[in-house]
Order: sequence, then C-alpha cells, then structure tokens
Amino acid sequence: MAPQPSTSDRRRIVFIDVDGTILEHGSRIAPGTPDAIRAARAAGHLVYLATGRSASDIHPRVAEIGFDGAVTNSGALVTSDGEVVIDRPLSREHADRMIAALKARGIRYFLQTRDGVYASDEMAELMREYAAAIDAREAAGEEVRPEDSLVGLAQRTFPSVDEADLDRIDKAVFVSDHPEGMGELIADLGDQFLIVPGSMPLPGGSNGEINEADTTKGSAIELLLERLGIDAADAVAIGDSWNDIEMFQVCGVAVAMGNAHPELKDLADFVTTDVLDDGIANAFRRLGLI
Repeated sequence: MAPQPSTSDRRRIVFIDVDGTILEHGSRIAPGTPDAIRAARAAGHLVYLATGRSASDIHPRVAEIGFDGAVTNSGALVTSDGEVVIDRPLSREHADRMIAALKARGIRYFLQTRDGVYASDEMAELMREYAAAIDAREAAGEEVRPEDSLVGLAQRTFPSVDEADLDRIDKAVFVSDHPEGMGELIADLGDQFLIVPGSMPLPGGSNGEINEADTTKGSAIELLLERLGIDAADAVAIGDSWNDIEMFQVCGVAVAMGNAHPELKDLADFVTTDVLDDGIANAFRRLGLI
C-alpha cells in the first residue's frame, strides 16, 4: 500500500521499534527524532513504542521523548495512556519447556518479565568478558565501532534467573557459541514458539529471541487497534529487524530503516534513511505526519 499524506481528518497511529530505529545500539539518537515524535503527537497523531525490550528496560533517553503507550517484550505487554491493556506472559508449561531447552543445549540466556531482565550465570559471565574486551581495546587506542556500544549492556548487573518468577516470563533472549544454536532451539521447541534472529550485536555463533508462537508485535498491535477503534489502514510500522516482520504485515504502511535487514526492506512500502541520519524524522515528513 502506498503511503498517503496525513490530512486534518485522518489521524494516524505509529508504532516505532527502539533498537536500530530510534536508538542506535547504545545510547545515541538522531537529533531530529525527538522533535519529530513530539510534533506528530502535537498534530493529533498517536505514537507508540514497539520493542522487544522489557517495559522496565527502555533507555531513559527514549522514554523521555514521550509516547502514547508501548508494545514491549515483543508483544507480551502493552500499555496505553499509562495503563496496562494487554498482559500475556508465557504459560508456566511453556516457560519451563523453554528454559529446559536452553539449559540442555548449554545456551546463555536472559529472561524478560514486565518488571525486569534476568541473566543466566553464563550470560552474566559473557557480559563481563565483553565489557573487559571493549575496555582493553579502548585502552589500546582502538576505535570502537557503533555496534560495540553494547558495552553499556555488558557493564550492567542483572539479577539471576533463579530470582525470576517463572509464572511471569514474557520472553527469552539467547546467545549460542555456535551457528547451529538457533536451529537446535527451533528443533527442540517446535511450532509452539516463535524464534527469530536477535538484533543485538552480541558475540557468539548465533543469538535470538524466543516468544510464544502467537505473541508478536503484530498480534499485540491488532489487539490494541481493536481496543482503540482504529483501522489498521491508519497504522504505520517503522522498524529494522526480524521481530518487526509481523507488525509490518498488520499495519497499513510499513517503513524500513535505511540500516534494516534487506529482507525487511523488501516487505516495506518504503525505506527511510539510517537511524542516525534522521530516519524517523524523514519518514514522518514523507508520511505527512509533521
């Protein structure tokens, strides 16, 4: 569907991914992004986050921009106008099965809930090693690439997965030492789960995210649109990675960032500029939102 300019009688609702879309994989945001989002909201449009991150793990620089709500944990939790409107953690049976598969394969993992992020012992160790490696490179005068800004994540301290409430798990993020890790998990967990490549540039053979099969950004957006009484044709999705595919399929207009995966660009109605090249502001202008 070709993107249409906004008019005074056409209110749009926009769903924006965070990492690689609003936020470079660290803490940098393009100068025009906050102003564009605020201007669109001032013009009467709704703007929601749509992220794989936990609701408790939104970067402060992103949160301070201001939004009408958020789809978080890849669709497991949705807030709107300050209220929780969708809350669908994994069933205990599925949480236990997922964790057992991760442990059996010796794969490092985070567990996400609406309130926090919990690390397996091996994942916490990996984060410490990664932080030390980045520090050593910087001390040696080596330039750190933008994707290496995950050192901020590596320097954080996460509670142990042993402290997580297994009745409230929304998703998992994993890192495998070998490329076959993702394929092994897909074989182990079958069609009850959705396993997609991750957008975090962590070291390791493969990394990704695990949700229940029907819990996606797209399904969450469908539920929210129904609640708000908004037609999907008036919805816009903007993203860069694999967990954005389902929201591209649901929304009337799909916009891929210039730094998006090629496969996602193929699904988009148009491609905007890169995350740090005012990709959000340029997309909003093209859509007539500002």
